[in-house]
Amino acid sequence: MQEQAETIQTKTETAAPLVISVKNLSVTYIGRDGEQTEAVRDVSFDVSDKPGCGEIIVFLGPSGCGKSTILKAVAGLIQPTKGECFVDGKLIKDVGRDRGMVFQTYTSFAWLTVRKNVEYGLKLQGIEKEKRRGLSGKILEEVGLAEFAERYPKDLSGGMKQRVAIARTLINNPRVVLMDEPFGALDPQTRWGMQSLLLDISKRENNTIIFVTHDVSEAVYLADTCYVLSKRPAHILERVDVPTFPVKDITLKSSAEFRTVENQLLNMLYNKSGKD
Repeated sequence: MQEQAETIQTKTETAAPLVISVKNLSVTYIGRDGEQTEAVRDVSFDVSDKPGCGEIIVFLGPSGCGKSTILKAVAGLIQPTKGECFVDGKLIKDVGRDRGMVFQTYTSFAWLTVRKNVEYGLKLQGIEKEKRRGLSGKILEEVGLAEFAERYPKDLSGGMKQRVAIARTLINNPRVVLMDEPFGALDPQTRWGMQSLLLDISKRENNTIIFVTHDVSEAVYLADTCYVLSKRPAHILERVDVPTFPVKDITLKSSAEFRTVENQLLNMLYNKSGKD
């Protein structure tokens, strides 16, 4: 395990079908006064399909570097200035049911119960009430909110509100789950619990998850693959494998093996980014 964690190996391309393909993505925002801000520059990456194996892809970069912009382009929330994004070979032109997004801020509807928040997307699709209830009951059980199904968001803690957001996304069975620093506002203990929940969900639900963070420890703990980004405009500094640790629990983060990988990513992030 020590030997495994001492070196991060660059991932090699495979011939497997691609879930996500981003080609030469660049995004420049234009303000009301016409001032241009380049957020992303020439980002390209592929995520291969791995049936039966949930995968978490982490984008790690400094705050404000443009990593959330990459996520929004894949979500279809913004259009690239240059380049293209694909899911299962289909060009992304707008938002779609094949992609679900979880934001850092809590996005529950205050006037709806937890259950009705989770069922909201299914209701829009015209799915009948009995089927919605069955599906929501299952997903609420999985995220540990079954006993809070009839409560309102005002009755929930921050971590519980994010569980609602995750459940509301997963119940629609998206091909890709996009997560924009969803645990950033949580206290350390709750954050660790949410990270562990996400690992469980990724394996159980077989989703491809793209997760954005500026927290190196979080990246090491969650990622199967990690893209290290530069300061703004964001471009990829490194594409790396994170070693597979046999057990991921609270003691792992203080282990020598974990710290070794963490330090390697820190060096990539700050030493290479500082030279741009």
